[in-house]
Amino acid sequence: MNKQLPIGPIMIDISSTTLSQYDKEKIAHPNTGAIILFARNYAEPKQIIELCQQIKAARNGPILIAVDQEGGRVQRFQNGFTRLPPAASYAENSAITEDAGWLMAAELLVLGIDFSFAPVLDIDCGVSQIIGNRSFSEDCELACQLAAKFSKGMRSAGMAATGKHFPGHGAIALDSHLALPVDNRDLDTLMQKDIRPFKQLIKEGLEGIMPAHVVYPAIDELPAGFSVIWVTEILRKQLGFNGAVFSDDLSMEGAAAVGDFNERARLARLAGCDMMLVCNNEIAAEQVLESTPIEHNTRREQRLLAMLGKSSLSPQELKDSTKWQTVSQQLIQLSDTYA
Repeated sequence: MNKQLPIGPIMIDISSTTLSQYDKEKIAHPNTGAIILFARNYAEPKQIIELCQQIKAARNGPILIAVDQEGGRVQRFQNGFTRLPPAASYAENSAITEDAGWLMAAELLVLGIDFSFAPVLDIDCGVSQIIGNRSFSEDCELACQLAAKFSKGMRSAGMAATGKHFPGHGAIALDSHLALPVDNRDLDTLMQKDIRPFKQLIKEGLEGIMPAHVVYPAIDELPAGFSVIWVTEILRKQLGFNGAVFSDDLSMEGAAAVGDFNERARLARLAGCDMMLVCNNEIAAEQVLESTPIEHNTRREQRLLAMLGKSSLSPQELKDSTKWQTVSQQLIQLSDTYA
């Protein structure tokens, strides 16, 4: 019997709705630890169950399966799923926020997906098109309350929460998918506003955090996800975060400023990221898998294993439950109203 591989530090994607031999080989690489799914990987619920089973079977050891399923503009799986409203819609409907987190998580968990990269903890400052209504509120206090409720709902379904994009992406107009945004505010200003939701949710047991591909020159010249100051000194030591840190996608333009893919992965790792995402670029994913040292790091592995989903329901039991039927209807109505 082959010795099981520990969970690796790289999250990659796949090209289709089933696994190719090439996908299986990459999943079996010692440095692979997770797969992120996109809309192109999804046809309908039964297919995603089978795909998740194939992914797990291709790995000799634990592997995480993730997706971006926040709601609003960012909901990768739609057909067969409840249409989720954007986070901003809960400001006037706070009573449903916890149930919304539960439903989003429950619908994914029953199909074999471990977690969604949610909630967005950025404070909307009215300038960022890429954040906008993905933020719970422009009001810091309200954003903290709603994000806490949404995370609590996710946890009650059996899913770990991942706050993004640390220390805050809401005050800059540029989109880090397309450019490298710069936020000139100082640490005190960020601590008083943008970092507060992260600080509060860390106290409540937040399991994952994703740093922003944004430069805060008053603190460090490197984007936050590549910065020892941000990830190790401020997030880990000052704020006491013990969970998993996921780099944002290393294929984004906001990451390009620090070097080629191998250098991006190396800097993210040195900064303190537990897992590096390489999406939508097969060659880059191969390069990063090969160039990253194969290391056994028990603390990192434990933090990542805490992200594994825990569901006690089957898909049919979920759909038969009164809670799902009620909440699903309420969220569809809220989505319609908000649209």
